[in-house]
Amino acid sequence: MTVKIGLKCSECGDINYTTTKNSKTVTEKIELSKYCARLKKHTVHKEVKLKS
Repeated sequence: MTVKIGLKCSECGDINYTTTKNSKTVTEKIELSKYCARLKKHTVHKEVKLKS
């Protein structure tokens, strides 16, 4: 079962990326280091639910 998720910047609060994940195999929340265009640097992005 795949679900759409957003990746939200932990510093500025923008949702900069969207992706999917298999919620049966990956049960923990995703945290990735991604580029934030507003801050112009790499920051930690955390998983958030998207409105359907």
